[in-house]
Amino acid sequence: MTTVDLEDPARRGADLAEPSPQLPGALPANRRRLGAVQVVRTRAELDAVRNGLTGRVVLVPTMGALHGGHRALIRAARALGEHVIVSIFVNPTQFGAGEDLHRYPRTPWADLDICTDEGVAVVFMPETDEVYGPGLGIRVDGTELANRMEGAVRPGHFSGVLTVVAKLFGMVAPAAAVFGEKDYQQLVLIRAMSRELALRVEVHSIPTVRETDGMALSSRNRYLDGHQRVVARALSRALRAGATAAVHGRSSVLAAAQEVLDAEPELTVDYLALTDPQLGPAQESGPARLLVAARLGTTRLIDNLAVTLGTDR
Repeated sequence: MTTVDLEDPARRGADLAEPSPQLPGALPANRRRLGAVQVVRTRAELDAVRNGLTGRVVLVPTMGALHGGHRALIRAARALGEHVIVSIFVNPTQFGAGEDLHRYPRTPWADLDICTDEGVAVVFMPETDEVYGPGLGIRVDGTELANRMEGAVRPGHFSGVLTVVAKLFGMVAPAAAVFGEKDYQQLVLIRAMSRELALRVEVHSIPTVRETDGMALSSRNRYLDGHQRVVARALSRALRAGATAAVHGRSSVLAAAQEVLDAEPELTVDYLALTDPQLGPAQESGPARLLVAARLGTTRLIDNLAVTLGTDR
């Protein structure tokens, strides 16, 4: 295991150029603990650290390129237990052919800055072989829900997500884990997996963290240029329009949201869906969830919002 000195000037400017999800170059050793973060990169190192932690351990699984949304996840995790472990791993099995695995943003040193700021106990940054290694290639498949919406557009995506989350649950052995609601379908599936496979991990969530203009925070937002950022705001505007129309029923929600999306021809909409909170069919009234995914240039964006159908709020 390594204690990384975040004041080391040699690491500045390395974030965007680093092609691996891991730290560039050899990690500095024998640094002072103040202003430093403990990084483990193998299962053996993780076991050694984990066995020394007493009290509740809470996991925040990430793919790195951390932002304000991840800070909120870490803060929620700190409220749930004595020790927070953040995993940083760009998981190849959830990317399909032609997707952005190799250009997915990797900012390891900036990520460690955030983890240090937020009081993270341990950062687990494994290589791919450490997570998957030699074996039988056993995977976790979702239910029929894993083949709808995101699953229909990205076949096999949720199998990759569920498999890596199950592995992280097994390796870290947390009492709880925290996820964001921006990836809402993922959240519902992970909750179901933990419950139905008796993984004994409480799955908590926090609401989507948004920019001041309403756009959901995402690591992929950095792909967008200035003009595209303006266009991309249509996703959150569409959700808000749908929520406003919810008092008039299901068809009004979708019509209002679609009207906003249609006004931005640069957006290619993959789906716009209205469901119940568990992603089943929406009822005539009561809680529901409005979800949208669209492509803008080479960037794919998703968002969702809770709505209340048939009630004048």
